[in-house]
This record gives sequence, C-alpha cells and structure tokens, in this order.
Amino acid sequence: MFNSKRFILPVILLLLPSLLAAQTVIDLKEVIRIGLENNYDLKISRNEQQISDNNVTPGNAGFLPTIGLNSGYNFRSNNIDQFPADGSETVSTRSSVTQTVDAGVNLNWTIFEGFKVQTNYKRLQELKSVGELNMQLAVENFIADITAEYYNYVQQALRMQNLKQALSLSRERLRIVEARYQIGSLSRLDLQQARVDFNADSSQLIQQYEVLHSSRIRLNEMMGVDNVEQHFLAADTTISFDPTLSKSELYNNMLKVNTSLLLAEKNKVLSELDLKMAQSQNYPYLRLNGEYGFTHFDYNTGGVDKQRNWGPTVGVTLGFTIFDGFNRSREQKNARLRINNRELQLERQKLMLQSDFANMWLAYQNNIELTNLEKESLENAQINYEIAMDRYKLGDLSGILLREAQVSLLQAEQRLLTAQYRTKLYEISLLQISGRIGEYLSAQ
Repeated sequence: MFNSKRFILPVILLLLPSLLAAQTVIDLKEVIRIGLENNYDLKISRNEQQISDNNVTPGNAGFLPTIGLNSGYNFRSNNIDQFPADGSETVSTRSSVTQTVDAGVNLNWTIFEGFKVQTNYKRLQELKSVGELNMQLAVENFIADITAEYYNYVQQALRMQNLKQALSLSRERLRIVEARYQIGSLSRLDLQQARVDFNADSSQLIQQYEVLHSSRIRLNEMMGVDNVEQHFLAADTTISFDPTLSKSELYNNMLKVNTSLLLAEKNKVLSELDLKMAQSQNYPYLRLNGEYGFTHFDYNTGGVDKQRNWGPTVGVTLGFTIFDGFNRSREQKNARLRINNRELQLERQKLMLQSDFANMWLAYQNNIELTNLEKESLENAQINYEIAMDRYKLGDLSGILLREAQVSLLQAEQRLLTAQYRTKLYEISLLQISGRIGEYLSAQ
C-alpha cells in the first residue's frame, strides 16, 4: 500500500503558498516606493544633503560681519606706599578699592580679502550640488539593489515551484513503484531507489524554502519595514526583460548624465575654486572694526568718586602679507597639481565607464541568446520527460533512466531561470550606468 506518512512534511511545504495566498501581493513599483520612503541609508543621505544645503548662506561664506556683546566686572583692592623724592613723610593708603563695570557691542567685518569670500560662496554652492548628486547616486544605487533583490525573490519563488513540481513527479513515481512492488513486478531495489530520490527532492525543497525566506527578509530590510519577517507575494510570476535596449542611446546617455561622472566633474570644479581661494592671499585685505562701549569706575579714595566713559570706536585695517615663508606659493602649486589630478580622475572615470558599459552590453546580449537557447532546451526536456514517463508506465524504461529525464527537466528549468535573472541584472546595470534606473519606478 502507498505510505502517506512519508509525505507529511513535503505536503506542508506544498501548502505554504496557499497559506500565504491571503498575504499582500506587492509589485516592483510598490517595493521601490516603500523603500525610498523608509530605507534608513537613504534617510541618512537626505540628512547629509540637507546639511550641505543649510551651509549655503552669505554668513557662512563670510559676506556678513560678526557682532558681539560683551560685559564685565572687575574688583581691585590695593595697598599703596608713596615715598616723596624730597624725603618728606611717606604717604600710605590702605584698602584702596576700585570697581569697574563695562559693557559694549563690537563689530568685525572683512570688507575685502582678495575675492576669497566670493569664491567661498561659489564653493558652498558647488558643495550643495555635490550633496544633491550624492543623494541622487544613493537613490540610483538603492533602486538598482532593491530591483535586483526583488527579481531574486521572484527567481527563488519560481525555483520553489520547479522543485515542488519535481517532488510531485517523484511522488508519482514512488506511488507507481510501491504498487508494482506489491504485485511483485519490481524489486525492492527499485523501491528503495524511488524513496531515495523522493527524499532528495524533499530535501531540496526544504532548503529552497530557506533561501526564499532569506530573500524576503532582505527585501523587508531594504524597504525599512518594522517586521522583517512579514510575508508578501511578488506580483511578478516571470522574470521579463527588455531585449530592445539601444546601445547607442544608452552609451550617449551615460556620457551625459552618469552621476559618478558628474561627481568627478564637480570635484574638478571644487579644486579650481580651491586654487582661487589660495590665490586670494596675493591681494591685500581690508577690515572694518567698530565698537560702542560703556565703562563705569567706582573709587573709594582720591578726589574722584565715580567715573563713566562711553562712546563709539571705529577703525579700518588695511594689510598685506609680504612674506610668509613661501607657504603661499607652495599652496598654490599644490592646488594646481590637485586640479590636474582631478582632470586625470575624470578621464579615468570616463574610461572605466566605457569599459564597464562594453562588458555589460556584451554580457546582456549573450544572456539574451542564452535565455532563448535555454527556452528551447526546456521544451526538449519536457518532451523527453513525457516520453520517458509514458515508457516507464508501460514498463519499457527503468527507474534510473526516468530519474535522469526528471533531473534533466529540473536542470533545464533552473538554467532558464538563471539565464533570465542574469539578463535582468545586466539590464538593471545598463539602465543604472546610463542614468535611466528611475524607469523602474515609473514603468507601468
């Protein structure tokens, strides 16, 4: 008789999708949208961008004066002995107390410092642009990563379906073998081999559930949800890709809007501004100083009991550094070398992008061809298994040969999934390097 106890665990695994059917079905756009709102790395990047935005102010650049308020109190007690030059009697004063209270408002303003202030303001604006580009790069990397993980989740779900189907085939084979063994048409060796194969397929299914679970946890983590173990089903049931991408369009777009390339260009601009900052030392500086103060003196000796001073003080300082130990020349030479390095880094970045693009495009095309080939292989493997199963039921084929046909079918299914997923990964990479990764968020 057919032993149903052997199928308790596999049946539970087979029922898991139906148990999860009531859970949320989520598509790629929703995954990206949730992640953009909740991902902690992106929240940190947004705060960093806000810092660079907040720094762009006239005061931070040095356009505005600084105004300070100060006040103080001093107490002084003196003992004084005065010895007249004519030898007359010494004049002694004991516990002479002087109390001073002062308050004032002071202003310091650098009116001119060799265009340093204007250059610094431009530099702050460029740093703001760098912050925006860094945020854009973080978003692009995130969309690429979460899209890849989403399709990995789809891939693992499809692999699980394939393994369930393989387990179903093994179960059917075991049922046939046990029935024939009962009537004596098959040996115990055939029965044992069928059980071994069935257990092997059950083991693969259990392991695949763990892989699927890990992928779902990773997606939940990237989306920044509170419960990383929450269940959901992917809306996509296949891994589709766009085989009509234009190489020239992607390449030209990469050279125009690639974020890492734009960052390299901004770094070059910042180095040029650093040189202008260093050159500002070649000019004189002009500073305005102003103060309005009040001072009150309180005496307990002498002919004056109290004294008060108040009024404004204004001054202008004009200066020029004649010699600073050749440091000014050294700094400017180093600034020019940094500009040259930034130019070299920019050219290197362009070359690296071109190299990466060429490799990605070739891999993308090869995997499209490989996918088409694996589709054909899968069709042949399905036909081959159907023929083998018919012959096995007629007793014209051994269990070992049927198992080979079954394994070939499963391997063909898995190879097709791998080819489709790899093609999708290269599609993601091509869209990312060309600045078009946001299309996954806007795609219908």
